[in-house]
Amino acid sequence: MNRPLLITDCDEVLLHMMTHFADFLDERHDLDFRIEEPDYSRAVRSRETGEPIPQDQIWPLLDTFFDTEMHRQNIVPGAAEALQRVAQVADIVVLTNLGNEYHANRVEQLERFDIRHEVLCNHGGKGRPVRELVDKMEPSVAVFVDDFEIHHESVAELAPEVWRLHMIAEPKIAAKRVSARHAHARIDHWDEALPWILDKLAGGAPAP
Repeated sequence: MNRPLLITDCDEVLLHMMTHFADFLDERHDLDFRIEEPDYSRAVRSRETGEPIPQDQIWPLLDTFFDTEMHRQNIVPGAAEALQRVAQVADIVVLTNLGNEYHANRVEQLERFDIRHEVLCNHGGKGRPVRELVDKMEPSVAVFVDDFEIHHESVAELAPEVWRLHMIAEPKIAAKRVSARHAHARIDHWDEALPWILDKLAGGAPAP
């Protein structure tokens, strides 16, 4: 029987990102980012008009942030310590929705916080890469952690046996987001999430 497996997102699970993105937009582009806005396509606003900027302008801003500002991102409290504990009993993969061109930067970024695990980059829903990881590694049980509901839905569809934990580590965002319908639990703090994760990994049973 192979070791259990934890598959975790990075931004707003292991590292804070949105508050730093907001600072970047303010300092470099004179744009406001309404971090509490439920619809991210409407969150970036013109400072002059208060209106959302066109959606096709948001991705280039995100690319520029990841090109130049990843050094600003800081660790979510308790994340590194929790992964150290999980690593004693399970394999860990960081599954991040970034282009492959940022893979080395993400690895280096995580290593600064003593997080040294396999990093996989992805585009779109995470159900497919989670399915591929489970089929390849054949863990005794697997747990998936992410902040976006769409990814929990994707994993529920393509890898339903994987336990799914909804976590949003940024309090300003967490306060405005409902729990993902396709997750088994919603826990936003690592000190509370760690016992839940360890329990699922130790239990060895697939998700219902």
